[in-house]
Amino acid sequence: MTTTDLFALSPILAMGSLCIMTMLGIAVRRHHATIATLAAASVVITLGTLPLAASVAPRTVAMLLRLDTYALLYMGLVLAATLIVIALSYHYWTLRVNDREECEEFYLLVLVATFGALILTASVHFVSFFLGLELISVSLYGLIGYLRTRRAPLEASLKYLLLSSTASAFLLFGMALLYFQTGTMVFAEVGAAMAAHGTKPLLWLGGLTLVMVAIGFKLGLAPFHLWIPDVYQGAPTPITAYVATVAKVAVVALLLRFVSDLRMAEMQILDPFFGFLAAASMLAGNFLALLQQNVKRLLACSSIAHFGYLQVALLAGGPFAAEAVTFYLVAYVTTTLGAFGVVTVRSTPLRDADTFEDYRGLFWSRPWLAVTFILSLLSLAGIPITAGFLGKFYAIAAGVQAGLWPLVLLLILNSAIGVYYYLRLIVTLFDRSTAEITIETSASGHVIPGHWATVLSLSVIASMLLWLGSYPGPAIDFIRLVVTDLATTALHARF
Repeated sequence: MTTTDLFALSPILAMGSLCIMTMLGIAVRRHHATIATLAAASVVITLGTLPLAASVAPRTVAMLLRLDTYALLYMGLVLAATLIVIALSYHYWTLRVNDREECEEFYLLVLVATFGALILTASVHFVSFFLGLELISVSLYGLIGYLRTRRAPLEASLKYLLLSSTASAFLLFGMALLYFQTGTMVFAEVGAAMAAHGTKPLLWLGGLTLVMVAIGFKLGLAPFHLWIPDVYQGAPTPITAYVATVAKVAVVALLLRFVSDLRMAEMQILDPFFGFLAAASMLAGNFLALLQQNVKRLLACSSIAHFGYLQVALLAGGPFAAEAVTFYLVAYVTTTLGAFGVVTVRSTPLRDADTFEDYRGLFWSRPWLAVTFILSLLSLAGIPITAGFLGKFYAIAAGVQAGLWPLVLLLILNSAIGVYYYLRLIVTLFDRSTAEITIETSASGHVIPGHWATVLSLSVIASMLLWLGSYPGPAIDFIRLVVTDLATTALHARF
């Protein structure tokens, strides 16, 4: 291990060290504001180490991690989303002070999960892949069920445990088959070995399929999505936002590198599998969302569809794939944090604000909150002048470029279906019938106004949605520049 290696690993080392410091801080003094501030400072400090790591990138450390501009970009996205979640969580737990909930360990678990996400974004080896994934998963078991006195979070935690353990079983079995066939666990070497032994495809094909099934579980792709709405509904709202953004961004970052390092352009036999995942996710997500009367379940079903759209960009491939997928994720993360941020602010000490009735007449009582929610929903629907429109445009352009016309047409059709259920919720915001009741409820103290950090976070998100939708040029140029390491080394041909 050289000094250069330590510089390259500085974001991961910083986050690991700060997790320990946060744990010691909890042991020394239990105080909500202090630990929340320490957790936020830990994320900011880790963000500050990214330029140091970039100064020595690209760098492969111990065959496990590759610190290049691609990994650092996704680390920045993960850390920025985590900072927003911490800001939302402070308001959320402030509401529950009277419940005598000890919320300090909540922030520690968020940092540990983020530590695992950072490892995942830089993984080029099955060992680091598995360790990063399990760090995220085990932390989320506790975070999802953190409100331990309530039935819904505990049920959601149990279901997520079953989903994650099933995914881990598929992943380990797939890794074992690939290792048995190739004799290595480094992604690039596995790809080279499979290319050299193309006459014996059964074991590696089975192993690769099992690994992709595990990733499908983690991303909530159909047909591996059945309990995803239950998990989203039962988890505390800030953690629902974390699962929908940070956890999935880290897995997509790993998936894109895995696909490229294994040179899947040479494995056209897997095209039907990827196409099926994309089509099934788009259809299942949107048609399930049409049936929902619960806001968190609606957003959960929406996320299934959105990762189906993302699969179209991934399947289309070429050097355009990394750029399209990355921009789509930036838009999706910004939009999803905005939507769940509004749900967090509307939540009360007794329950999360997850029904349509909780938002009826919101525009007339809290217009700034309603505008943020409207922008987020319009972005999810892919309406012009929002970030989501450019994200879907990227996915469609990638599909057209690769000639994936059936999937492109399916994407456009499902986007049109999505507009209906998003607009149905937006109309509720303007319903005057209960506007006065909503104002009285807010004034009576049942709903505490958002903390300044929450208000600032939502304002930044709303601004980002409009900026990415109306003036995306600088962001696109930056993304195109930083994903060069991945695109030029492995994403040649169709993937």
